[in-house]
Amino acid sequence: MLNLIRAGMVASLILALSMHTSFCQTAYGQEESNSNTTLSKVQAFSQVGEFSRAFEQIDKVEDAELRDQAHSTIARMQMKAGLIRAAVETASYIADDMNRSEVLSEASSVRNQSPMARGGGVTPDFDQLIDLITTTVEPESWEELGGPGSLAPFPTGVYVDSEGTLKRVTKLSNDSLLSGIHDSAKIVAANQDLLTQSALRKVSLTRLEKEAQLRWAIGRDPTDTMRNMAGIYEVKYLLVYPDTGEIVISGPAGPWHTNAEGRHVNVSTGRPVLQLDDLVVLLRNAIEKNGKFGCAITPKQHSLKSAQEYIDATSDKPLHPRLRDQWLEGLRKSVGKQDITVHGVAPETRVGQIIVEADYHMKRIGMGLEDGTAGVPSYLEMVTIPPGGSPPPMDVLRWWFTLDYRNISVTKTGDAFALQGPGVKVLSENEHLDAQGQRIHTNTSTALNATFARNFSTNYPALAVKYPIYAELKNVFDLAMISSLIEKERLADQVDWNMTHFGPDGGYEVTTGSAPKVVDTIMNMRVIDKRFIIAGVSGGVSFDPSGMLTEEKTSVDEYGLMTAEREASNIPKSIKHHSWWWD
Repeated sequence: MLNLIRAGMVASLILALSMHTSFCQTAYGQEESNSNTTLSKVQAFSQVGEFSRAFEQIDKVEDAELRDQAHSTIARMQMKAGLIRAAVETASYIADDMNRSEVLSEASSVRNQSPMARGGGVTPDFDQLIDLITTTVEPESWEELGGPGSLAPFPTGVYVDSEGTLKRVTKLSNDSLLSGIHDSAKIVAANQDLLTQSALRKVSLTRLEKEAQLRWAIGRDPTDTMRNMAGIYEVKYLLVYPDTGEIVISGPAGPWHTNAEGRHVNVSTGRPVLQLDDLVVLLRNAIEKNGKFGCAITPKQHSLKSAQEYIDATSDKPLHPRLRDQWLEGLRKSVGKQDITVHGVAPETRVGQIIVEADYHMKRIGMGLEDGTAGVPSYLEMVTIPPGGSPPPMDVLRWWFTLDYRNISVTKTGDAFALQGPGVKVLSENEHLDAQGQRIHTNTSTALNATFARNFSTNYPALAVKYPIYAELKNVFDLAMISSLIEKERLADQVDWNMTHFGPDGGYEVTTGSAPKVVDTIMNMRVIDKRFIIAGVSGGVSFDPSGMLTEEKTSVDEYGLMTAEREASNIPKSIKHHSWWWD
């Protein structure tokens, strides 16, 4: 009896399993059939130029992958019709960034090809017409300058596809080329008033990359708002939102202008704003070079030997004060120019130029060739000779910038980060010279040399106000740490961000200039009690984040303040499709 019951139960289970499998197969078949039907309709409508009706089919689809396929289909058909801007706008609705990037690359390639002839006539130059209108009719109201206005070409009623087939283009309403929210040219930069000061502005790096890539696909450079990161002038938090696919930088921001040195600075604080070019360079550096970069300004060995010989030849008789400058110029000529080397980043990039400029300027302050601030006298000013004492020997003083973060604060869930500490400091070393002018590292620093480095580090904020180049260097260091955190913690993987445009293989082109290679020797002299004090300097910038990206240097936010800040900074539900920053 028991065996019969068991047999009946097994039979019932087999029947139920069979019915369930049959139901699942039927449901799957219906779902697959519905998907194929949707894509078939999208394909059919797109082929005859009925793009509005094609979009109506997508409105009924909830599956993200299927929606991406449908948008890709429409975008490619728009390319065949010569509607490149429309295709790019359609591609902006593709959620998967790898898929979207592939479509945008195709659009860029088609755009760069010779225009297709329509109807045997000359193809109108829409780009020239658009440029004429946007530069003469209220220029600040157009998308290139962050305004809401946009223009797009509208083709004639027929076109010839790549296979030579003549087809019709449906005449769409004036309200939209693509129906509803699918506006063919509305690739705008911002969503709010950039002229307002903000205590905490947020920039989504994933959205910013998408918008920059959309512009790239239609042959346009990033907007001024994009290049200046919506006016953020200090990195306060790095925030991660896996559910919405966002990596966000936040910090104080406001309107900016170009100062006398050509720097983009906040109009109220004078602080330089973050630069998109710098972020891209440092993201690529973090991926390819483990975040390490720097520069060096060093005298040549034979030049140092010549300098020693010059001093020996001219020190046998007292130097008249009126001949001081002439003698010093002779010393500089004997040393010649110093070599500049940059590693980790390309020297012609803005990052490469900033680290060299900051290092060179710091050494000029140290040699008394530029004024410091209160608390930062030059090295030569600090030199004293006690009665019966001797002046410091002609060592080569080595000063260099390096990172100075106390720790990295992180939430318990690892989705918000903050950098703690001043960020930048100066280190020092005394290098001896042998008879051949060879620099010998001592790994030690005299008290006087160390004092200058300490004074400079302590007063760095004041120096950054007086000389914005130091604030620029701090921004570079902050962005470099943020980039290294993104790479080390695999934050891009958490939000499915493939960096198709900003990454090492991306199409974003960083603006470059002339690479610095040599610089006039940084050397000075002071006379105390008719005795010469001569000082030369070397050094550079050394950034290596590996020492900071450890458990020992990470502190968990136990009070929940960062968690609360992250929740308050979440992307607004009402944000527009093309917006990438918010307050």
